[in-house]
Amino acid sequence: MSYQEEYRQKLTSADEAVKVVHSGMWLDYGWSVCTANALDRALAKRAGELTDVKVRGGILTHRPAIFDVPNAAEHFTWNSWHMSGVERKAISEGIAYYAPIRYSELPGYYRDCIKSLDVAMFQVAPMDAHGFFNFGPGGSHLKAVCECAKTVIVEVNRNMPVCLGGFENCVHISDVAMIVEGENPPIDTLGGSGEASDVDLAVANLVVPEIPNGACLQLGIGSMPNTIGKMIAESDLKDLGVHTEMYVDAFVDMSAAGKVTGACKPFDRYRQTYAFAAGTQKLYDFLDNNPACMAAPVSYVNDIARVSQIDNFISINGAVDIDLYGQVSSESSGTHHISGAGGQQDFVLGAYLSKGGKSFICCSSTVLDKKTGQLHSRIRPTLAEGSVVTATRTNLHWLVTEYGKFNAKGKSAWERAEGLISIAHPQFREELIAQAEKMHIWRRSNKK
Repeated sequence: MSYQEEYRQKLTSADEAVKVVHSGMWLDYGWSVCTANALDRALAKRAGELTDVKVRGGILTHRPAIFDVPNAAEHFTWNSWHMSGVERKAISEGIAYYAPIRYSELPGYYRDCIKSLDVAMFQVAPMDAHGFFNFGPGGSHLKAVCECAKTVIVEVNRNMPVCLGGFENCVHISDVAMIVEGENPPIDTLGGSGEASDVDLAVANLVVPEIPNGACLQLGIGSMPNTIGKMIAESDLKDLGVHTEMYVDAFVDMSAAGKVTGACKPFDRYRQTYAFAAGTQKLYDFLDNNPACMAAPVSYVNDIARVSQIDNFISINGAVDIDLYGQVSSESSGTHHISGAGGQQDFVLGAYLSKGGKSFICCSSTVLDKKTGQLHSRIRPTLAEGSVVTATRTNLHWLVTEYGKFNAKGKSAWERAEGLISIAHPQFREELIAQAEKMHIWRRSNKK
């Protein structure tokens, strides 16, 4: 049987496909911009027939239809591997829950711990001549999802970019139970090229001079890493490499400016390696069938041992709060959930261990409470009760705010306290000093 004939036999409607879902099942919706779309709407229509359907996914770029059915929590529970703003709101609605992970191990969670999954459904690029459906920008761990799913349903979207890689970036038609041809909506965009804030620019001006020619880059999510990336694109740096969990628009800017060659990478030379991507249409157009870019499973991309083998590895990530011991919280403020661990710990450690490597945690010195209008310091004596430690104090390397940068590597408790307070907002420094004295970690070496 030809692949085209097999395609015709497996082709069905979204309404028919979701009939395989029954109460109590575990489903997987894919990842980020590849999240099920037409299948999601079809499943929502069946909500009244279903209870306790548990769905996994992450980094939602639009609100799924199953969130908006009457009494949604009775019918569906969303289990997120990494939170977006959509999922953060759903937590407060009682629909969603976070699943704490070390992102590099996510494929292994499916293969070794979950092992059995009832149904997987997600968007893919159209089938190629060899019978493969490309995962597009959301590859990450989807091959492992397919391996442990009893039923795999793919939703074809002609707008999905084909992201080349070499392994675990597609599923073959022989492993697919049903094919749905969706309505081909544009791929969801995430973020944009809005104006950088003064704080973003100040931090970028402190970080970029620390990056040498030939460095290999990882950028996290957010305006600050993107601003740093755009500044790199306008710099004199050359022969940079890319090995990053998330591929963002800033890498497109760097590539267009001729800054990225990958010539100094010890492996995957001349290729930009990433686990998933999300951004503007410019990014999707750049990735589509681009042999310079390499989509690979997150177990490969985020592996600490692999990252640490890359000399001059530069990791740039954000944070919610940092305490005077150097503990970094990037997931919550107290018990208020904000994001997820993602691969921050993987890249912090990988860069920390890299010869010439540098791990930067970058954040504004303060945050404004929108409810009270009160300004709070992100550098705190101790993390708020309930805050989750994402990167431990033993792994903090560089911390950067708009007031300066501090290298915590090899520093004692009092040196850390002094260094961190020196880059806190001036309004909060005296109070931080007073608290550090109470904690017995203060010894001013630079006398007034």
